[in-house]
Amino acid sequence: MQREDLPKFDLPDVPGVYLFTQGKGKAKEILYIGKATSLKDRVRSYFDIELISTRGPRIVDMVTKADSVSYETTPTVLEALVREAALIREHLPKANAMGKDDKTFLYAVITDEEIPRVLAIRGAEIDFKKSCVLTTGAKLKAIHGPFPSGYQLREGLRLIRKIFPFFDTPKPVGEGGKTTQAKVEFNRQIGQYPRNMDRNSYMNSIRNVSLFLSGRVKTLRTTLTKEMKQAAKEERFEDAGEIRKQLFALDHIQDVSLIKEDRGEEEVGPRLEAYDTAHLSGTNAIGVMTVVESGMPVKKDYRTFRIKGVGGKSLNDDIASLKEILSRRLGHPEWPLPRAFIIDGGKTHKKAAEEVLKEVGIGIPVVAVVKDEKHRPREVIGSLRAAVRDADAVLANSEAHRFSLSKHRAARNKSMRGE
Repeated sequence: MQREDLPKFDLPDVPGVYLFTQGKGKAKEILYIGKATSLKDRVRSYFDIELISTRGPRIVDMVTKADSVSYETTPTVLEALVREAALIREHLPKANAMGKDDKTFLYAVITDEEIPRVLAIRGAEIDFKKSCVLTTGAKLKAIHGPFPSGYQLREGLRLIRKIFPFFDTPKPVGEGGKTTQAKVEFNRQIGQYPRNMDRNSYMNSIRNVSLFLSGRVKTLRTTLTKEMKQAAKEERFEDAGEIRKQLFALDHIQDVSLIKEDRGEEEVGPRLEAYDTAHLSGTNAIGVMTVVESGMPVKKDYRTFRIKGVGGKSLNDDIASLKEILSRRLGHPEWPLPRAFIIDGGKTHKKAAEEVLKEVGIGIPVVAVVKDEKHRPREVIGSLRAAVRDADAVLANSEAHRFSLSKHRAARNKSMRGE
C-alpha cells in the first residue's frame, strides 16, 4: 500500500480497530490488527517517511505487503481494546507476533469457582488445553485475550469493574486469611467490590464482564436492554433502574487514561534505558546509558562508564562489559527505573543482562535489538513481554549507539593528543 491509497478506504476520525490485509476472496490474509483513538490518524501514521525508525522492521514489512485496510468503529477506546484482543485471538496475524510469543501476553481470565474471580494472567502461566492456571491450579471458566498492552488491560479491568463489580483477589474468595478478607472489605467500602449482592446478581455481573472482555459489547447491550424491559414489566423498578445505569455507563465510559496511553503508543513511548559499548583495540573502552522518555531523549539522565574489565575480563568482551555497566548502573537506586532495559545484541546479550537484574532482585524486562551486517535493526527480541513497541526499542538503541560513538571518538582524540 501507498499513502495515496488511503482516501479510498474512507477511514473515520473515531475509535475502533483496523485490519491490514493482503489478497482477495478466500486468499485474503489478515496481516495485522490494531486499535486506535482515531482510525484515520493511526492508519495514516503507518505511511510516515521515517517508518523504519519509528515502527521497526516487522511493521515496515507488513505495510509493504498489505494491499488493503478495513476497520470497525467502536463507541469508546475501551471497546476498541477488547475488540482488538478478540480479533487477534481469532485470526492470529503474523505481524502481531503471535505463535510462540503469545505466552508473553496478558490474558483476562474468569475462574471456575463458586464465586468467580477476574484476573490478569500471563500466557506462560496458563495451560490452555486444560483451562487452568499452572502456578495455582485454579480452573478457568473463560480466557479472554491476548492483550498486547498489560497496562491497558489492567486499566480496562478497572473501568469495567466500576460498571460490573467482580473480585480479583489472589486467592479464592473466602480463603487467604485476614489479609485477603481485609482487602475485600476495604474495596467494598470504596465501591470496587460487590456489596450486598446475592449470588445470582453476582453471576450476572460476571456474565456481563465476560461478554465485554470477549468483544461482544453489542450483545451485552441487547441483553441488558431486554432484562431492563422485563424488570420494568414485572414492576421490579429498582432492578430496572440499576440496569439503566449500567447501560448509561457503557455509553459514557470515561476512558481518558486509555485515550492518553493509546495516543502515547501512536506518537511517543515509555521511559526506556538503552546501553551500548565501543572499543578501540582493547583501549578506551566506553559504555553508555541513554534515556528515552515519551519518545524524546532525556540527555540530563545520560551516563558514561569507562569499562574497567572487572575480574580480569578483556575490555573487548561485549558480554562482560554489558554486565559491568548494568551492575554499576544498578548501584544507583536514586536513578529512576525504566519500563525496560534496551541492549544491543541478541539472545546471549539479553540473557546476560537478565542475569544481572536477577542477582539484585529487579524484575524489569530486557529488550534486545539485533543488527544485520550493516548495523541496521533486523529483529527486536522481548518487546512484547516488556509492553514496548519495536519502534521505541529501535529509537532508544539508535540513540545509545550514537552517543557511544561520540564519546568514544572524544576519548580516542584525547588519547591521540596525549592528554
